Amino acid sequence: MKSLRESPTAVTLAVILAVFLVQQAVGVVTAPRSLFALSPPLLGRPWTLVTSVYAHAGLPHLLANAVGLALAGIVIERRTTPLRFHAFFASTGALAGVAQVSVASLLGPLVPGMVSYVSVLGASGAVFALFGYLLAANRLTDTVVGGFELAPRVQLALAGVVAAAITLATANPGVALVAHFTGLLLGFLAGRVHLLRPSDSPHTPGTANY
Repeated sequence: MKSLRESPTAVTLAVILAVFLVQQAVGVVTAPRSLFALSPPLLGRPWTLVTSVYAHAGLPHLLANAVGLALAGIVIERRTTPLRFHAFFASTGALAGVAQVSVASLLGPLVPGMVSYVSVLGASGAVFALFGYLLAANRLTDTVVGGFELAPRVQLALAGVVAAAITLATANPGVALVAHFTGLLLGFLAGRVHLLRPSDSPHTPGTANY
């Protein structure tokens, strides 16, 4: 059985908690959200591509994402390496945040009532990517998709439809829907190619508030 220090899920939870404590400490002298949140222009504060994934708007926000991370992470970490886990979590979270900010900036001026300047915080884009990976990288999905021999474009379209449906079903006021959708879709795509599977593993289909 892995120790907590060997578990990438536990390490990620510890990082999220540490960042939250730093946010509270920094908040004594300045606005913590502005230092950690990803906002346009995207490269204006490049460190926020990473910090925005691990920072949270409040304790309820942190707890909600921590529960999701624990549920999905414990399963996935058994089938991958810590390095792949951390890289996947950080990169999908960052890409989900970039998608949220970019879509708002592009569509905000064109859609009445839509805010064009948004800032994002939270690990839910990465957490949704973990769940998307679990949904795609399992024996049942391999059997169903493989049995129909669906073309890659059809698989991508179906993944988009499923991601959109799950995103809307889990939507709540104030959440970053684009980030959730992007995380799910990235997770689905990564799961279909078993991206997190160590390269030395045998190729067996069954291995498997924002």
